[in-house]
Amino acid sequence: MFPLDEAVFKILYLALKNISKKWTMPIQNWSGAMNQFAILFENRLPNGGYQNNSFTKIF
Repeated sequence: MFPLDEAVFKILYLALKNISKKWTMPIQNWSGAMNQFAILFENRLPNGGYQNNSFTKIF
């Protein structure tokens, strides 16, 4: 159990950050997922939307 919901998100963020170093194939339907994230998390995406996102720069 995690003491706070925020702790879970921090663990997931760090895990994804470590895993992203090993990704070799592009993520399918990433632009669709980013569009959904843009709707759900309006002011949390970097300026310029998903095209300037660090995940899309990797691929």
